[in-house]
Amino acid sequence: MTGRINLKVQIGELLLQNPVMPASGAFGEGMDELVDFNQLGAVVPKSITRYPRGGNPTPRICETPSGMINSIGIQSKGLDDYLAHTIPYYSRYHVPLIPSISGDSIEEFVEMSRIIALEEAVAGLELNISCPNLKGNGLSFGMDEEVTYQLISEVRQVTTKPLLAKLTPNVTSIVDIAKSAVRAGADSLVVANTLLAMAIDTESWKPKIGNLMGGLSGPAVRPVIVRMVYQVAQAVDVPIIGCGGIMCGRDAIEMMLAGATAVQIGTASFLNPTAMLEIIEEIKAYLKEHQLEDIQQLIGQAHSQIKQE
Repeated sequence: MTGRINLKVQIGELLLQNPVMPASGAFGEGMDELVDFNQLGAVVPKSITRYPRGGNPTPRICETPSGMINSIGIQSKGLDDYLAHTIPYYSRYHVPLIPSISGDSIEEFVEMSRIIALEEAVAGLELNISCPNLKGNGLSFGMDEEVTYQLISEVRQVTTKPLLAKLTPNVTSIVDIAKSAVRAGADSLVVANTLLAMAIDTESWKPKIGNLMGGLSGPAVRPVIVRMVYQVAQAVDVPIIGCGGIMCGRDAIEMMLAGATAVQIGTASFLNPTAMLEIIEEIKAYLKEHQLEDIQQLIGQAHSQIKQE
């Protein structure tokens, strides 16, 4: 070994200095007081909506065994404020800025993508197709192959910047949705958003979340997401960003062995704001321990090991 460890990964046209980035919704302004954003692979702020939105009723978060349920409701100040304040805030840093977009309709996704992509500081777009389609009986865009294809293909027509499709795990076959997203022009897939869940207080007999149900995240979901990453990696040839329950460096390594090129960190940052930086260092230490010089030597290796048996 030369002693130099390469952590660089490619997501479409984006070259990231390392594979670690925040999960949208678990990252925001002010965290730079604790975290050097310039050390991350990319920054992905909370999803933005076209118009201001107050979010869901409280309580919005509750703890569960090995995880948490949240139902924030994509609280947002709207696109105009995002352009005026959020993008300039993050453009101060020298890592790719990837806004996450949430819309109530395909038309909103297209309009917002076109406008945000015009910003020079924006390196790519994350399309949060896990959010409800108000024209489709409230089902998530990403629950339907045809709707997924239409949404991404229409966004693809208004920008050449890399598109990351954030998939929902709440489907019968995430592989079918993944294939549809790639056919439509997605450059990368984020696998995946939170699992729909519910918790009930056994004293009050009431749901612990004001919106009744919410998204389960944390270590409890990681084995499910590892399985999904593995399956999607077998079916598509675009980079996958693993997201779900990554709490430490070895969790990230597991996701990459399953086929992820990069990872997003969410719940871990609630418990430890510096978790992303620690995970980067733990990945380096793992590579050194195993006498590996390039992180590319890890990606998808579980597939190779299974084929050899």
